[in-house]
Amino acid sequence: MTSRNKTPLLSLPIEALPGQGYRQRQLAEWLYGKGARQWEAMTDLPKGWRAELAEQYRLGEFAQVQAFPSRDGSVKYLYTLLDGQRTEAVYMPYPNRKTLCISSMVGCPAGCTFCATGRMGFGRNLTTAEILDQVLFVAYHQGHAPREIRNLVLMGMGEPLLNVDNVFAALERMLHPQGLALSPRRVTLSTVGIPRGIYRLAESGLGVRLALSLHAPDDETRQKIIPTAHRYSLAEIMEAVRHYYAQTKRRVTLEYTLLKGLNDHEWQARALAQHFKGLSVHVNLIPWNPWEGAPHQGSPRAQVLRFAALLEQQGIPTSVRWSRGRDVGAACGQLALAQPGGATAVGRG
Repeated sequence: MTSRNKTPLLSLPIEALPGQGYRQRQLAEWLYGKGARQWEAMTDLPKGWRAELAEQYRLGEFAQVQAFPSRDGSVKYLYTLLDGQRTEAVYMPYPNRKTLCISSMVGCPAGCTFCATGRMGFGRNLTTAEILDQVLFVAYHQGHAPREIRNLVLMGMGEPLLNVDNVFAALERMLHPQGLALSPRRVTLSTVGIPRGIYRLAESGLGVRLALSLHAPDDETRQKIIPTAHRYSLAEIMEAVRHYYAQTKRRVTLEYTLLKGLNDHEWQARALAQHFKGLSVHVNLIPWNPWEGAPHQGSPRAQVLRFAALLEQQGIPTSVRWSRGRDVGAACGQLALAQPGGATAVGRG
């Protein structure tokens, strides 16, 4: 049986892993605690059982992985999936934490005009196993145990709330104490604003943080930036966000990419603040990251700082998120399967 025809082990819930009791816990620890990528590494499992598992299950989801290190220490990972399609993740080490930005799709159907991924269009949803294995492979390549990556953001390729079943299943394994044992407070799901998905997230019990990619305080401007935004009005989105906050009491993050002359006016800062009165929110202003053929320009630094100051004056906590990895196409809005110089093939699934 070829690897592609085997059952992905990562697709199974923790409780449904092969084995019983102690053996099942051992297997979970090899997968999620130690990050084993070969059956031979699982030395305390019976050799015969390992052979049986290898016949039926596969451990990895990638045909090839390339790494693109940035000057700032971040690394873009380009994954070639077993069917030949590709997706990306970005590893961002900081002095006090290790953060990973992962994808939920090949491409993206939202079509945001400032985003290189949006220009690609939609390829397909990633499976539960493909979402999880992005984390496990990066940990393996960086020489970390998987549980050393303590901050995770679903902000890569794709719209997570249009791939709800697979994303939520992956999150369950990430949060499970025998899985990656992540704290829900350290996991953020970013959405362009899919009300039915936000309601499902609110009722899921997962408890992860919500980030809303709004990019404009009014429907007219938003539809210029996000062509698919006509499907849901800001009023519908905000109703869902308020329900999420009422259910979870989790602070909501607002992602706002500043585009010169389009969504960076002072009146828009004041209008944006009005949407979030009475909610616990934090605004991340994102200076636009350029890519070839883009139809926009980024707002000047002075305008970015002025926009932030206006939000703060309205009582909205705000920070400017200066992106990392721009030199290798790994910054916010740049993910488009580009292969800059300096790539290193770092393994297979």
